[in-house]
Amino acid sequence: MAKDAITLFKEAAAQMQREETYLALMGAMQKNDEDETLQQLIGDFNLARIDLNSELSKSEDKDQEKIQALNTKVGTLYNDIMANECMMAYNEAKAQMEQVMNYINAILTTAANGGDPMTVEEPPEGGCTGSCASCAGCH
Repeated sequence: MAKDAITLFKEAAAQMQREETYLALMGAMQKNDEDETLQQLIGDFNLARIDLNSELSKSEDKDQEKIQALNTKVGTLYNDIMANECMMAYNEAKAQMEQVMNYINAILTTAANGGDPMTVEEPPEGGCTGSCASCAGCH
């Protein structure tokens, strides 16, 4: 008996989880989780953001100096998080995985629109939807 599309997609998804791009993302996520400095920065960022949102949500008696100080603190913590080596590696791995997902989506969209999925030979650039109707031309 032939396999149906859902079964084949599940098998393809399982294969994707064995690919280097996926494994790199999972490894980067684990390193982020294990990086105590990064986790402390994230915790501090979340608390500062809660404090800022709390101050901003006050209908009366907003302390503009406190808002400015909290806004500066949130910005500084965000920059520190993004400059963390583990976070930079994670963002790179995530971007690469997003490229793979965009490529897969372009293939699926091409097929769903009646096109030949085998003709989608390169990862899309600039948000390709897989629909030639909304495209200015292939790369």
